[in-house]
Amino acid sequence: MTDVITQQVNDVLENLNQALVKKDPEAFASCFLDDGYWRDLLAFTWNIKTLESHDEIKGMLQAQLQHINASSFSIAPNEPAADENGLAAAWLTFETDEARGYGHIRIAGDKIFSLFTSIYELKGHEEALGSNRPFGTTHGADKNRINWKDGLAQKKQELGYTTQPYVLIIGGGQSGLALGARLKMLGVPALIIEKNEKAGDNWRNRYKSLCLHDPVWYDHLPYMPFPDNWPVFTPKDKLGDWFEFYCEMMELNFWGSTTCENAQFDEESDKWTVTVDRAGEKVILNPTQLVIATGLSGKKTTPTIKGMEKFRGEQHHSSEHPGPDNYNGKKALVVGSNNSAHDIAAALWENDVDVTMMQRSSTLIVRSQPLMDIALKPLYSEEALANGITTEKADSIIATLSANLLAASEKASYDKIREIDADFYNSLTEAGFELDFGEDDTGAYLKALRRGSGYYIDVGASGLVADGSIKLKNTTSIKEITENSVIFDDGSELETDLIVYATGYDNMKSWIEMLIGQEVADKVGIIGGLGSDTTYDPGPWEGESRNLWKPTNQPNLWIQAGNLYMSRYYSKVTALQIKARMEGISTPVYGIPAASNPEKGVKR
Repeated sequence: MTDVITQQVNDVLENLNQALVKKDPEAFASCFLDDGYWRDLLAFTWNIKTLESHDEIKGMLQAQLQHINASSFSIAPNEPAADENGLAAAWLTFETDEARGYGHIRIAGDKIFSLFTSIYELKGHEEALGSNRPFGTTHGADKNRINWKDGLAQKKQELGYTTQPYVLIIGGGQSGLALGARLKMLGVPALIIEKNEKAGDNWRNRYKSLCLHDPVWYDHLPYMPFPDNWPVFTPKDKLGDWFEFYCEMMELNFWGSTTCENAQFDEESDKWTVTVDRAGEKVILNPTQLVIATGLSGKKTTPTIKGMEKFRGEQHHSSEHPGPDNYNGKKALVVGSNNSAHDIAAALWENDVDVTMMQRSSTLIVRSQPLMDIALKPLYSEEALANGITTEKADSIIATLSANLLAASEKASYDKIREIDADFYNSLTEAGFELDFGEDDTGAYLKALRRGSGYYIDVGASGLVADGSIKLKNTTSIKEITENSVIFDDGSELETDLIVYATGYDNMKSWIEMLIGQEVADKVGIIGGLGSDTTYDPGPWEGESRNLWKPTNQPNLWIQAGNLYMSRYYSKVTALQIKARMEGISTPVYGIPAASNPEKGVKR
């Protein structure tokens, strides 16, 4: 059977290779099923692009084959072709003039159902890993020798003053650190600036009970995986300490206590002028490439409510919540019902606070354990590792799926979860909690891709809502705030000592508005979302995360954001694009969409 599948794959690859030799877009596109798709990461488009029809595939090739010389599609060594749910599937290698590629193919009969292509290294510009690792010293005698520590300190002291970074990364969270590490391994001079004092402070400074809801196998950073004794779910302070350690061990150029005041792009010099405040010192930087890595959420959104200035208690946004310690025996209202709202409400209840959660709209709830067992375990778990699926392989498997195919897979997983947890969901609805599973029942991950909000991965708070320990108020808004209470839009009143606004954030576009200006922000458009035309994700359909990890409509501006998985995987995609530009490699970009700027904006 394996020989038959291998031959099936090789026959299709031969047709692809012949079409590439002839530079024949029609012949290449005709190898696909009518409903087949092709997801490309840089190899053919120098973009992140999903093509979902014969015409789209042909159109891309007509534009790109005059620039891209690709060849040698073959089954990857030591990765035999296999059956995958009735499809012949195989991992692939291929080459272009500039790069070495890695990909995947799924075949039905003699036609391609899915093709995935990506660049994993640039020829002549490989990462400084393995056999390419730095030597660390110079053997022999040299009276002018500078040891490693002094040499590193000297370079860090000069960068930003006597020498300029090729890349400036604004934001030192997981996205900024991961990209900084990738650029370091490619020999690209980069500087990370962060408003907090130390790497990891963006996690340390958040509410006391915060812990990652994703498991450890999903959350590694590039090059330095967590040690084998790392907890399954990482506490926020432990993650902060790891970020600081990572920054030091990867020898990243990191300026803490540094804020960006403004940035302007000069088209003639092809450089940015960026003014920063470094612990009170004004510094002018002139990078060629600018990366916004300030987090997928934009500025916090706090509602303006009649009478809120009269309130004698304490009120703050969830991002400013210090934890439950100061509220023992008091009453609290948490406005919102997503991840932060549940975490904060549960921590307050544990500290003997009389807490009420205000649910303004339906929320997707999924318990952590079935989510891990059904959706994550096949790829990110000890079981997956035992089956030979490393983190890198798991990332690649996910990358082979188009957004539509991913949605279908996620829906199947959530159908199982809803069946397993029927009693759990019944208990929530009986308590009055309004549930959803996404507008098409595709679950939390698709909600995250589309809008970045609207869900809670339950690690205990939902049970408190179900049994009434956390009280529930379903209403759309607060009509008025008095000195010691809130009056809801239905006229009911609740006495409270604390109001926590877990009301989310603007779109990340707001950071561009603030740092660079409205004109550039509108030129780029909203950030994130797939164009699914669902809530907070207006069309048109893009099928990829808008403006993330790829060229934008503003030259030399990149947006880096996402959870730890996204930061790990897509940091390499961004780094390869930047390295190619630094080295003068031709990067003809295909298919940057027009900016999307809906009138009502997009929340995260």
